[in-house]
Amino acid sequence: MPAATTNKPAYAVFDTAIGRCALVWRGGLIIGAALPEADEARLGARLARRFLGAAEEKPPPFAAAAIALIVRLLAGEPLDLAEIELDLTDSSAFERAVYAAARAIPRGETRTYGELAGAIGQPGAAQAVGLALGRNPVPIVIPCHRILAASGKSGGFSAPGGVATKFRMLQIEGAVRAGEASLFESLPLAVRPA
Repeated sequence: MPAATTNKPAYAVFDTAIGRCALVWRGGLIIGAALPEADEARLGARLARRFLGAAEEKPPPFAAAAIALIVRLLAGEPLDLAEIELDLTDSSAFERAVYAAARAIPRGETRTYGELAGAIGQPGAAQAVGLALGRNPVPIVIPCHRILAASGKSGGFSAPGGVATKFRMLQIEGAVRAGEASLFESLPLAVRPA
């Protein structure tokens, strides 16, 4: 049976402007993604653990199309990844609401954890939003990198590379905060993107 129609997860690793990323699919839908790791063996091991034995395979057409969009977005093209269909049934209803709100944030814009909590009708749930984003199974497609702390600081980033990866992705997207010339001008020199 082709990978696109089985219930066994599979993944493909691919090159992007920020390093080698991965996309995971099952049953014809995307179920996960991964940002670059220190080495590809660690990336494969992490995917196999998180996605219950996922094995590397050649991507079927729907996954190849999603990969192409991600590569183009991370190369700086002004794209929207909303057309990538996701299977988030392994996430809670709260997490799915957070992920939908995050996907609604346009490329080049940011929101705070509190703003995202308000967008899902849960004002005061900023910390729970942060926890949900920390469990985001599909980074990049669900753009958790676009969420900042109320102070405008990074607010953390649990993906490999941490905050440096988050700011690199925001820089590629040309992100700005309202009333500022650049999202990166106020950062300490040690974490400013090159």
